[in-house]
Amino acid sequence: MPETTPRGLTRLAFGGDYNPEQWPESVWHEDVRLMREAGVTLVSVGIFSWALLEPDPGEYDFGWLDRVLDLLDANGIRADLGTPTVAPPAWFYRAHPDALPVDPDGRRLAFGSRGAICHSSPAYRQAAARITTELARRYAGHPALALWHVHNEYGVPVSACYCDTCGAHFRQWLRARYGTVDAVNEVWGTAFWGQRYRGFEEIDPPRTTPTTGNPAQQLDYRRFADATLRENFVAERDILHRLAPGVPVTTNFMTALSQCDTIDYWAWGREVDIVTNDHYLITDGRRTHVNLAMTADITRSVAGGAPWLLLEHATSGVSWQPRNPAKAPGQMARNSLAHVARGSEGAMFFQWRQSRRGAEKFHSAMVPHAGTDSRVWREVVGLGRAVESLEPLRATRTVADVAVLWDWQSWWAQQLEWRPSEDHDARERADTFYEALYDRHLTVDFAHPEADLSGYPLVVVPALYLTTEAAGRNLRAYVENGGTLVVSYFSGIVDEHDAVHPGAYPGALRDVLGLTVEEFSPLLAGETVRLTGADGAELTGDVWSEVVVPRGAETLWTYADGIPAGRPAVTRNRLGEGVAWYLSSRLSGPHLDAVLERACEDAGIAPRTGLPHDVEVVRRSGESGTYVFVINHTTADAKVALDSPGTDLLTGERVAGALTAPAGAVRVVALEG
Repeated sequence: MPETTPRGLTRLAFGGDYNPEQWPESVWHEDVRLMREAGVTLVSVGIFSWALLEPDPGEYDFGWLDRVLDLLDANGIRADLGTPTVAPPAWFYRAHPDALPVDPDGRRLAFGSRGAICHSSPAYRQAAARITTELARRYAGHPALALWHVHNEYGVPVSACYCDTCGAHFRQWLRARYGTVDAVNEVWGTAFWGQRYRGFEEIDPPRTTPTTGNPAQQLDYRRFADATLRENFVAERDILHRLAPGVPVTTNFMTALSQCDTIDYWAWGREVDIVTNDHYLITDGRRTHVNLAMTADITRSVAGGAPWLLLEHATSGVSWQPRNPAKAPGQMARNSLAHVARGSEGAMFFQWRQSRRGAEKFHSAMVPHAGTDSRVWREVVGLGRAVESLEPLRATRTVADVAVLWDWQSWWAQQLEWRPSEDHDARERADTFYEALYDRHLTVDFAHPEADLSGYPLVVVPALYLTTEAAGRNLRAYVENGGTLVVSYFSGIVDEHDAVHPGAYPGALRDVLGLTVEEFSPLLAGETVRLTGADGAELTGDVWSEVVVPRGAETLWTYADGIPAGRPAVTRNRLGEGVAWYLSSRLSGPHLDAVLERACEDAGIAPRTGLPHDVEVVRRSGESGTYVFVINHTTADAKVALDSPGTDLLTGERVAGALTAPAGAVRVVALEG
């Protein structure tokens, strides 16, 4: 079995992307001196260095990298060594211009950025295998090597190419998946609009068409593109496993739903030895710490609950948003330790030293342009000490309370054209439901719709437009066996080929919900509907309404106006030992919380009313004990009751009864007993 922890790393990981090739060699010794001062234990090296490592085809220059790795090893710093296959050299594209990707409009993108790759290109695949092989042969036994880092952020910025090479590869993929062209015609519904194919040779990628194209074809192309990227990762991974046994292999994910929507991370999580992730705050005025927590929970879930590693985030501002504010004092540590609370085995950054040139020269770094006489550097050093003090919790696992179902392929299908309302956004629903659970102080696992859900008292389905029959059976069994299920509208509608399930909506979820939907009635922009409960409690929905017909479900709230006036709006269905709730309109904020409060009662989840708003309380537990993280995102001190006494690992203070977390601060208590 491959190793699942970085080789030789005996502490939590702390460090960042190190790009010494951007600096004179005289700077390198200063770098490692400062790394030691900051408590750096791991750095990522060589990710964008193909042009330096192979300056001409088949000619290699490893001397500079030898010296870097030797210098790191001499100073007790481990290396996450990259295969530089995200950035082929200029000479490669000059020899193989057809390896540049083509967009759906037929335009071939140019060299001069990063990730400009046709992943179906045989020339690219061969060149990537060669440089990976050379690196593995040279550095497999290097004492600094802790981890292999394949490529960089697959799917960003190019996830799919539409060239003729990809067309041929797509046809091979379809033949392997479906066997015959008749099967493709069936699952794609090509009888509609006269799109029927006589042979595989007639099928091309879904390029730009006069109006909307075949949605099933587009969905399959997204699957194909994701599978193609994964094929290339696996090819490099297998080379590294063969030539460097005992060294784990990873690639950095971007599981934040706002930053990468082209990768099926459930599938990718099964292929890496260690799940790692890059996370950058989207500073759009919302509560950024909630999205951070959500992303960390998704990443941990992709890892199957096992410890994972935050491989990149920012010390302060980034450089690629419309507006890039700096992080407030203390926010860097708070963000970093929030990831650790939710399962990360450390905190890494992009990057070590801020670049003077290039597209990301205004992206913050551990060593900023201002140097060591700066707030950022002082906070980096302080964070390094904090991360070091948390070494006892290595290999423990975050304890979750509830599950949220999420499926990237369902999201892909939902994003296709001509849906009932462009205002319905699957990601928005996931964000909103997560925020509501966060505000109830519940720690969330994310789960695939076909996963084992038996360990969760409450399962929430914010948006599951594409629902397989297997997922429908899984959710029914979950409820029958005593679970509490909450489903939001426009879920259960189509199968894996974007074909509407036979019969009335909501298709695969009709039985578990105990209802049918006669008709969708999306609302116009700015419209709302009132929902009235039997006790007079009123909710407000927007974006969506439906004509719901109970088939065993009881009605809790009724539409008071709109087309479905007088019809059920929120229902509850008893099935076996459990219950299933259905919300047929878009509810948010207190209106959504009113329903979740009732569902939590059904699930036996007691309200955590004693915890302050925007103060996270998260547990990690394992053989070494139980650790409680208290993360105060507010501007006032907060008190949190503890189950048992313990010691704050960050301050050394012994705590009993209640813990005071100062404004903006983090406390991590190792509980006794």
